[in-house]
Amino acid sequence: MAFKFPRCQVIPQAGHQVSIQIDCQERVRWHYGPNYTRPFFFPFNGPSGTSLTRIGHPGASNHDHHQSIWFAHNKVMGIDFWSETTTARIRQKEWLVYEDGEDEAILATRLVWYDGHDPAELLDQMVIAIVRPGPNNETFLEVQTTFHPKADSIEFQQSNFGVFAVRVAKNISEHFGGGRLTNSEGLVGEKDAAGKPNIFGKTARWMDYSGPVPGDLTEGITYFDHPSNPSYPSGWHVREDGWMCASPCMSTAVTTKKSAPLQLRYLLHAHQGSLDAQRANTIAQQFATGPTYDVVKGTKPHRQYEVRRQP
Repeated sequence: MAFKFPRCQVIPQAGHQVSIQIDCQERVRWHYGPNYTRPFFFPFNGPSGTSLTRIGHPGASNHDHHQSIWFAHNKVMGIDFWSETTTARIRQKEWLVYEDGEDEAILATRLVWYDGHDPAELLDQMVIAIVRPGPNNETFLEVQTTFHPKADSIEFQQSNFGVFAVRVAKNISEHFGGGRLTNSEGLVGEKDAAGKPNIFGKTARWMDYSGPVPGDLTEGITYFDHPSNPSYPSGWHVREDGWMCASPCMSTAVTTKKSAPLQLRYLLHAHQGSLDAQRANTIAQQFATGPTYDVVKGTKPHRQYEVRRQP
């Protein structure tokens, strides 16, 4: 009997990397090597195969911590897990699940947060990333992450910086390229015509950055917040220079407890063409009612863990 290749595959690579592919084409790659301050996703490819994200700010070397799509936070019990100038680190402790399938591929991994001055671990972070194909070579990257504190509780202090951030490619940013930033409430641009904050700091259910890509095409990323997240709809830290972050701690601190771990859910859609707001609203509704995911002990031979979907 001939082996049937699944449409969606998770393929480990040399150098602490994992390629997630659909129809034998890479859509997103996970990097978790010890040479980096924290793990990240790069590239996140649009329908044409061009990455819609980048590493670093196009014009500021002090933003090299902007590594495409990443987890971080500026103030965790007074510790800076955001910048590159501190000893705080986020490391992958172990991978848990690589799951292939016809409709989706799943990567589940455990990260640990610690301060380099003290080797004691502060947080375990469970990351479950689900990659699904869309029409016309589009890609959906759904991320569910859960923070398990080592102490009874740990506070993510009030800050615009965190927890899940996206640095878009130079060409689709407003300032450096020909892009357009739009939110779910119909506002366009970081600032208004008078130079005052427009989208920045405002609450929204989703955010979109779309712009030109090679081949005289237009593509973009729509970033969806989930109704179960704290402070939904979140305030957004977004910039015309090309980055966006739903900030659950923008207005107030958020605490994760051993008895009630903090879970956050986000969805990124790499889409063809300019923003279609009606379609984005439909996707947001589908995301809101979609299943959650748990990593459980494996029930099949040669599987230590597996992912279980919860309705």
